[in-house]
Amino acid sequence: MDAYALQSSWDRVSAYGDQVALYFYSHIFVSHPEVRAMFPLSMSNQRDKFVSALGRIVSHADQLENDANFLQHLGRDHRKYAVVAEHYNAVGASLCATLKHFLGPEWDEDLAAHWTAAYQVVARIMVEAAETSEETSPDWWDADVVSVERRTMDLTLLKVQPRHVFRFRPGQSVSMEIPQRPRQWRYFSPANAPRADGSIDLHVQQIDGGQVSPAVVRSLKPGDTVKLGAPIGERLTRRDGDERELLMVAGGTGLAPLLAVLEQVDNEWTRTGNGPLVHLLHGVRLPWHLYDRPRLKALAQDRAWFDYTEVVSDDASYPGTRGKVGTVAARQALYGRTAMVCGGPQMVAHTLEQLAGAGMQPENIKYEHFYYAAAGEHTVAPALSGQETTRDAQQPPPRLAALSDTPLDPGGEVPAQDAGSRRRHGLRIPRSAG
Repeated sequence: MDAYALQSSWDRVSAYGDQVALYFYSHIFVSHPEVRAMFPLSMSNQRDKFVSALGRIVSHADQLENDANFLQHLGRDHRKYAVVAEHYNAVGASLCATLKHFLGPEWDEDLAAHWTAAYQVVARIMVEAAETSEETSPDWWDADVVSVERRTMDLTLLKVQPRHVFRFRPGQSVSMEIPQRPRQWRYFSPANAPRADGSIDLHVQQIDGGQVSPAVVRSLKPGDTVKLGAPIGERLTRRDGDERELLMVAGGTGLAPLLAVLEQVDNEWTRTGNGPLVHLLHGVRLPWHLYDRPRLKALAQDRAWFDYTEVVSDDASYPGTRGKVGTVAARQALYGRTAMVCGGPQMVAHTLEQLAGAGMQPENIKYEHFYYAAAGEHTVAPALSGQETTRDAQQPPPRLAALSDTPLDPGGEVPAQDAGSRRRHGLRIPRSAG
């Protein structure tokens, strides 16, 4: 296949904007009406996600075989929509019809052959991944809602109990469908490490204009049954026993997966007496968005290996650290540490830029590539039928980041570089030999 021909032709097609996805879905629903029931009633968000996913695939057309993780995830994840191999033929036919419509005379035999070859690779990788996963896992897991706590005006903490064993790693994300919004799946990150009883904590922030998060915050109740998709993501996970120091940078509910990793670390210290030092910075716009403050402050007091810093961007009266959390993070000691970054797309991009500018090497900065693009790129929302990103409505156009663009207030207290701050004050931190 000719990657340049694919990319350049897609650039010309994507210039038509919303018309592209509108034509595609109109074509597939008319030619294959049986697939309409697989999609949500409202297609406004779905159209954007189709274009984003297709653009991502095309832009990597010359490395599809080597960059298979993305497609394998799509294949496994589409099982929850009851997608089978035959459906890929319908998608491929409508894709080619869409390209032909917008490219006109440019759609010749050679270009059609390149697109066909690329699509065959995509479909094969996705179908093989779905077939393999069928041998070890269900299409989805039913889970009972155990508790619903509205922690702030726009934030709800859920506890759900899967009915069957559900394995995940701290730092991963899971998609969830609620009964109030059928066929509209959204990604959320467990805020806890795996427990003996299997229960999972989820932090859900209500997004203005969102189709799912308002229903979760306002309507979901104990006793409801939700569906969970297979866990995904590896970049925010860590190996058990890894003692490299961690700098965690969270924006808003991006705190959730980092809490899961923090709990994993706490369990290691409790079990073995060894583990990494951890400094968590939680950035929010306003002080009342520090929704887990009591727990984290108590943990910092009780654990010699843990430091916690709150960063507020939009309240000039806040007496603590003010500014953008990425800017504050870049002022910490970075050498010998791994940074974990999670939050809204703008917050993540800004933090990556700040950490890199402060000299941190890219291989030591962990953020979920599956969801976020680097600064200056578009956010990726990899979906063909109903998926969304980790937190509701983080696909283009992105929601406002957890922090605003308010510059760092020099009047706010900015922590000094904190390399081993606890150790500098005479605390002995047990470490394993070597």
